[in-house]
Amino acid sequence: MKIGFIGLGIMGSRMAMNLLKAGYDLKVYNRTKSKANELIENGAYWAGTAANASKDVDILFTMLEKPEVVEEMALGEEGFLEAIPKNSLWVDSSTVNPSFSKKMASVAREQGIHFMDAPVSGSKKPAEDAELLFLCGGEKEDFDQVKPILLKMGKDAIYIGEAGKGSALKIMINQLLGQSILAFSESLNLGMAMGIDKKTGLDILLKTPVTAPILEAFRSRIENNEYEANFPLKHLQKDLHLFTETAYELGEPSPLTNSAKEIYGLAKHKNMADLDFTAVFKYLHEKE
Repeated sequence: MKIGFIGLGIMGSRMAMNLLKAGYDLKVYNRTKSKANELIENGAYWAGTAANASKDVDILFTMLEKPEVVEEMALGEEGFLEAIPKNSLWVDSSTVNPSFSKKMASVAREQGIHFMDAPVSGSKKPAEDAELLFLCGGEKEDFDQVKPILLKMGKDAIYIGEAGKGSALKIMINQLLGQSILAFSESLNLGMAMGIDKKTGLDILLKTPVTAPILEAFRSRIENNEYEANFPLKHLQKDLHLFTETAYELGEPSPLTNSAKEIYGLAKHKNMADLDFTAVFKYLHEKE
């Protein structure tokens, strides 16, 4: 089986490497070629363009930064939808809004291409260790076909429903993630202002049932002020925007998420865009 993979950032490069390790014939493309070097050294074929990455493949994966980039790669100059074989399967693992996934499913269908949205829950280390969770929307037959391949990159793949449903679950998860770390950071920051030692605050807050269990995994980043990006702050802010955009489309309220989105936006303007999203604590705590 021939597989194409477009988008070799923090997540995509590790996902693609796991496909190589599983023995798949892999073609790769990224706008910055240097990000593909390790994959090429390990046997991947450098496609040169998005269109070439999709030629003669059975399945094409995309793992890109935002909807606009996905659309450019699919439909722009040298776009892959012009080159991908009829009846092949395009799996978009990018985090995008559900209405965009539905739009891409429709565009693909018009060209005789199967489409599935399959964003992932997990960051750099789970991607490296093939421990991602795939959230899948599209046709059940396509999901059944691709699930064994997804399990080479993740610990599980769950079929949610029609196109857009995987993207819906993903923005719900990331909305909770962004809100949880922000609320925790605000509480810890005020505690420190009241004279509570940072370590003591972390020890106690992380033991209480009101703190999201996942935050324990982020403790060392905040405690040691080490914010190398596992999940860049700018990407989480983008995901919160996708949530509020979807809420607007559906006429639903999202007051807390709109506020959180703006706080992450302010952190971006303090040169924290490329730091880990947990740097939102750094933004709240630093006085300059």
